[in-house]
Amino acid sequence: MKALRSRGRHEGEARGYDAIRPYLASLQPVLTAWAEAAVLSLREITRHHVDAAVDGQSGRARRQLALGLRSLFRTLKRERVVFRDPAQHLRVGSPTGIPKPVPSDLLANALRQTKTPLGRLILVLAAVHAVPVHELRTILTCDLDLARGTLVICRGLRWHTLHLEELTHQIAADWLDYRHRRWPASANPRLIVSQRSALDPDHPAVGKTLLRDNVPQGLTLVGRLRQDRILTEAAETADPLRLMRLFGITEKTAMHYVTTAHPERTAKLPR
Repeated sequence: MKALRSRGRHEGEARGYDAIRPYLASLQPVLTAWAEAAVLSLREITRHHVDAAVDGQSGRARRQLALGLRSLFRTLKRERVVFRDPAQHLRVGSPTGIPKPVPSDLLANALRQTKTPLGRLILVLAAVHAVPVHELRTILTCDLDLARGTLVICRGLRWHTLHLEELTHQIAADWLDYRHRRWPASANPRLIVSQRSALDPDHPAVGKTLLRDNVPQGLTLVGRLRQDRILTEAAETADPLRLMRLFGITEKTAMHYVTTAHPERTAKLPR
């Protein structure tokens, strides 16, 4: 608590109690279980203890616990409370590694509830590739290359290429097939079209209402999935440059995610 409040051996950005509370809440059951098992000091905790704690957890719960344990022991080691970090090996994202099509069980549940090919496309692009809503509306059909497994997105004056893993590739193919069968005469170059925009000679982009109505919980869920994806990557790599390259976000936004995922890394020089 002292370290998070910038009262430890190292100076850093003081965290508010609203940010600290969920961090500690995720750790409380594990710390309580260790205490009940007669563990007298966190110096006694080994890699085996840590692995056992995350076993049986999945999705968002596992990511939150793994993130909490890594941050806890990294901070304790920096403060010289413990001499080794038994949690440094933990992967915060999917334990199966690459590819990582599902950053949390939230996407899997949402896909089961989504009945339309468009809704599934919106969800997977947000959850796996962190594509924001305003970009979904402007993607062109020619930007999607299923043969190469890529999707190119224009971001300002730059082009950003997404490499599609199996889940996104299949869902994108399903939407493209549906689009061609539903509106075979459409000349609208945009990837996402509606009943109205598909045949409109002005080739307009779809409105946010269409996207909202095709997704359970609307655009709020889409935003949560996108943020969760970026935060997962930030927790695993702590590399703002990678976040900028992977998701096309600004330096300020990338640093915000890294700071959120690794609050202990905002520490400055020793006092």
